[in-house]
Amino acid sequence: MDPLLLGALVGICTILVLFSGVSVGIGLLIVSAGFLIIFDGMRSLELMPEIFFGKLDSFALLSIPMFIIMGSSIASTRAGADLYEALERWLTRVPGGLVISNLGACALFAAMSGSSPATCAAIGKMGIPEMLKRGYPEGIATGSIAAGGTLGILIPPSVTMIVYGVATETSIGRLFLAGVFPGLVLVSLFMAWSIYATWKSGDMALMTARSYSWREKFEVLPRVLPFVGIIIGVLYAMYGGVATPSETAAVGALLCLTVAIVIYKLYDIRKIWSILQESTKESVMILFIIAAAGVFSYMLSSLSITQSIATWIGTLDVNPWVLMIAVNIFLIIAGFFLPPVAVILMAAPILLPIITTAGFDPIWFAVILTINMEIGLISPPVGLNLYVINGIAPDISLRTILMGSLPFVACMLLAIVLLCFFPGIATWLPEAVMGPAL
Repeated sequence: MDPLLLGALVGICTILVLFSGVSVGIGLLIVSAGFLIIFDGMRSLELMPEIFFGKLDSFALLSIPMFIIMGSSIASTRAGADLYEALERWLTRVPGGLVISNLGACALFAAMSGSSPATCAAIGKMGIPEMLKRGYPEGIATGSIAAGGTLGILIPPSVTMIVYGVATETSIGRLFLAGVFPGLVLVSLFMAWSIYATWKSGDMALMTARSYSWREKFEVLPRVLPFVGIIIGVLYAMYGGVATPSETAAVGALLCLTVAIVIYKLYDIRKIWSILQESTKESVMILFIIAAAGVFSYMLSSLSITQSIATWIGTLDVNPWVLMIAVNIFLIIAGFFLPPVAVILMAAPILLPIITTAGFDPIWFAVILTINMEIGLISPPVGLNLYVINGIAPDISLRTILMGSLPFVACMLLAIVLLCFFPGIATWLPEAVMGPAL
């Protein structure tokens, strides 16, 4: 069978299997085993266990459970509420300061936790009721938190970036740095829209909030600054040549857990055990998908599907940017139905040869891919952040939350356009800190 036709058949079968309700990891293994048996015979299954466990034989993967423990430690405390409160007190004089405080808190908490749902829950529990109480429109209150929560997979340290780095054998350190400026651009676009929408609502009282004394401003900082210090310390250790990403993740996890115990008096051993237990479950889920995706990638390569697609793309007389638009449309649609980790692990082996053949930078593309995944987090039918917000504010309809999120989707699309015109937004910092990629 022609490899391109076979690739289309693999894609259709994969979609059907995943839509059947089977977990992503199991679904990838079923598709891989099925096609290997049909085209390579039963003996091909002998290699599957070796490939499956071989994909996990990477020191870089240790950073995934460590960063998850780091985020879980922070999410289990009042750090999100304190972060929101600190920013709200310091930005109270800024026009639209409350919604800006929420977005700023989302950005900082995302950097500390690396989890989009956790960011939505932690900041939304405090921010949404407060914004509604002060008269902010429901769409702005919920949409800003839903969109701000998506920053968790872009702003470093990001588990999604680690997964992309492992799947494509790309430097995780460069990927983390590549997400910094695009993350700041997204935050700025979110804030600009929020201020405009608040002003457009016509209630000028929303543009200001109550005043706080200097004592009230400073008293909340001791509960927040240690976590921010840990994040800065982790990034410094990573890029200052002190330690590898895995080593810094381990130290960061220990420090976050220690700070949570000391500052927030997390003395109950059952709560600490719960943090470790939930972190283990999430880590195993991600690692299982990574291993299954390794088998899936082997199947694609073994049947010459990946190579044929790359060769076919290279022979097409098509503008690379037309190709990039098609890739973005594919990623957005995939993000509507699948979690970011699954999309990255499934699509990266196929898309990376296409991207590099077309002359695009894989580091830059990682940021483009991640923003597309952010769009999926606040878009139906699976938009996880929408349901998290609906759980926090059940009195607000899902339709209102969705409509409030759509302008932020437009901001994300604008960010992708800006990155296409100015790729240096993503590539300048990695090159400045770590030198040109070889």
